[in-house]
Amino acid sequence: MGEIVKFRKPSLREKAEGKTLCKSGFHRWKIVTEKKFDVKQGKLVTLRRCERCGKEKTELR
Repeated sequence: MGEIVKFRKPSLREKAEGKTLCKSGFHRWKIVTEKKFDVKQGKLVTLRRCERCGKEKTELR
């Protein structure tokens, strides 16, 4: 059986889900463990990515 396709247009509430919090500075940070060491600076790096919008920030340890 094939995939079910939605024909209705998504509401504004569904479209903006999670984006308004990130615009206000309330991100949902999650630690990404792909890259742990920065070769140029020779320090441990913690990479965090927001689950909602995908913005990334790094912390040196």
